[in-house]
Amino acid sequence: LDKVGDEMTISRNNAGTLKIRQSEGPPLPLDSNSNVAGVAAQSLLEHLNNKDGFDITIAKRIKPGSGIGSSAASAAGAVWGINALLGKPLSTQELIPFGLQGESVASQAWHADNIAPALLGGFVLIRSCDPLDVVKLVYPKELTLTILHPQIEIKTAEARALLGDTISLQQGIRQWGNVGALVAGLASGDLDLIGRSLEDHIVEPKRKHLIPHYEAVVSASKTTGALGCGISGSGPSIFAVCPESETAQKVGSAMEAVYKNSGIPFDLYISRINPEGIREL
Repeated sequence: LDKVGDEMTISRNNAGTLKIRQSEGPPLPLDSNSNVAGVAAQSLLEHLNNKDGFDITIAKRIKPGSGIGSSAASAAGAVWGINALLGKPLSTQELIPFGLQGESVASQAWHADNIAPALLGGFVLIRSCDPLDVVKLVYPKELTLTILHPQIEIKTAEARALLGDTISLQQGIRQWGNVGALVAGLASGDLDLIGRSLEDHIVEPKRKHLIPHYEAVVSASKTTGALGCGISGSGPSIFAVCPESETAQKVGSAMEAVYKNSGIPFDLYISRINPEGIREL
């Protein structure tokens, strides 16, 4: 997202240690061994055999448990910032495994779904995590996202526990078809194909009950012009992919209309897809 993200200030210190501080946002663990930014930073420094100390100050603007990559933002920021201070010995893509080390503290899983796009920007296909194989995709630049974030917390590890270890062959065939068609639709700019491909037959059915008014939000969004909707990460955020910004604004109003009388506070984000990823401010 272009319009919401953590802001981090990273500087060297003379103590030879990693120090985590927080300037704003929900409280975070400040022990570098339990903070995702600290764990990611330490894994990078060990790889580089670097004994320097760093102060990492986090303005936490993506709420933990939101489903829009909170832990990945901190982990990505730490490795990218330290790499920049050290003169960029590694490429941005080479930083992904060290960000993964940090995010695994929060998600209890080794996956690049959030770290890779946070670092690289745009649409990213994770072909494999072991070995790591990440592919940036071409996509229509006018696509705009509308995201509703209900102010309830769903822990990634808890949401993951709802999923089984196996799927049926029929589920796999349907899902693989959608994945392939989505990549083709993005590359060709076929908006109808993109919309038809935004169906989740595996995760959404098991998690949607965790999100109040989920089906009403999805229905209202599609009626207003969204190409498709889904659960962002582990939830509770709900995303809608829209053909352009004008439709995205209308979809946002439709989402708000569903939630305004629910008694549940929420945030609404409308943003083009950030093609750049993490950047220096």
